[in-house]
Amino acid sequence: MDFVSSRWGDVLSNSADHAILVVSVVMAATVFAVLLGIAVRGRQGPRALAIGVVGVGLTIPSLALFTLFIPIVGLGFAPAFLALFIYALLPILRNTVTGLEQVDPAVIESAKGMGMNRRQRLLQIQLPLAWPVIMAGVRVSALLTTGIAAIGVLVAGPGLGEFIKDGLRRLGLPNSMEAVWTGTVFIIVLALLFDLVLSLIQRITTSKGLR
Repeated sequence: MDFVSSRWGDVLSNSADHAILVVSVVMAATVFAVLLGIAVRGRQGPRALAIGVVGVGLTIPSLALFTLFIPIVGLGFAPAFLALFIYALLPILRNTVTGLEQVDPAVIESAKGMGMNRRQRLLQIQLPLAWPVIMAGVRVSALLTTGIAAIGVLVAGPGLGEFIKDGLRRLGLPNSMEAVWTGTVFIIVLALLFDLVLSLIQRITTSKGLR
C-alpha cells in the first residue's frame, strides 16, 4: 500500500491507458465479430471457416503475436491493439453465431407471416433474442483482453504491464515485487470492473422477458 500510495499518479495513468486500450479493442472486435457472425449465420461452410480462421489467432503465443506486427506498424499502441484484436474475436464470433442459430425457427416463421423482411427479422427478432449470448461472449473477450494487454508493454504498448515489466527487470531489488503485485492486482481490479459494467449494460439492453 505504501508503494501504491507513493506512485498513485502513475497507477491512475497506467490504469487509464490500460482501460483505453482494452475498451477500444473490445469495441472494434465486437463490431467486426458481430457483423461477421451475421454474414456467416446459417451457412455451415463459411461459418466453420470463419470460426476456424479466427480461432487460429488464439493458438499463436502472445509474445510472438505482439512482435509480429512490429515490422508493419512499429512500436507502441498499434501492435498491441492489433494483437489484442485478434485475441478478442473468437469468443464474440462464436457466441454471435451460436446465439443467432439458437433463435427458435417458429419465431422467425411467425415474423415472416407478419410481413417482416429479412432485415427487419434480423434487427427486431434475431439480434435481440441472441443479445444475451452475444454479450456473454463480449464479457469473456473483455476479461481475456484485459489480462493479455499486460504483455503489450513489451512492444511499447500502454498499460499496467509497465509495473510488472519494471518489477521483473529489477527483481531482487527494493520494491521490485511490490511493482509486480501492483500491476497484477490492478489488472484484476480493472477486469472485474469491466465485467461489472458489461453485466449492467447487458441487463439494461436485454428485454425484460429474456432476463
